[in-house]
Amino acid sequence: MTPKGYAALSEELRYLRHDERPKIVEIVSWAAGNGDRSENGDYIYNKKRLREIDRRMRYLMKKLENTKVVDPKDQQNLERVYFGATVLYAKEDDTEVTVKLVDVDEADFDAGKINWLSPVGKALLKAEEGDVVRVKIDGKAQNLEIVSISYPLDEAL
Repeated sequence: MTPKGYAALSEELRYLRHDERPKIVEIVSWAAGNGDRSENGDYIYNKKRLREIDRRMRYLMKKLENTKVVDPKDQQNLERVYFGATVLYAKEDDTEVTVKLVDVDEADFDAGKINWLSPVGKALLKAEEGDVVRVKIDGKAQNLEIVSISYPLDEAL
């Protein structure tokens, strides 16, 4: 995971743990004190929301605990595509696309960030500038030519 992605997930966990969850616990506690819980909408809805928050917190804790942060400072002068690389490639129709290989939780196609385990991400891995890789996109095989590879430092925290 990139340092930026790790920081975002850490911040989300902090927010859920210290801001969101205590508010919901307070509402559930108040609603429980109002009597019959079976028909109490505040209790039912917020109890469900509390389960969702707890599930997300467990996921984030496990993810952050088992994640290796890949710092772009340690990736300088690499000539192949690895996790964290920003890759400019040309498609068969001569359109050029720039993507950054990131973790699944950081992927955002509109921002040019793709999951490194996606079909395109896997195809690009370990390729060098000038290489042509073959990948299946939308059910048809395409050749992608690697134009440039970089590991920008401005993406780091």
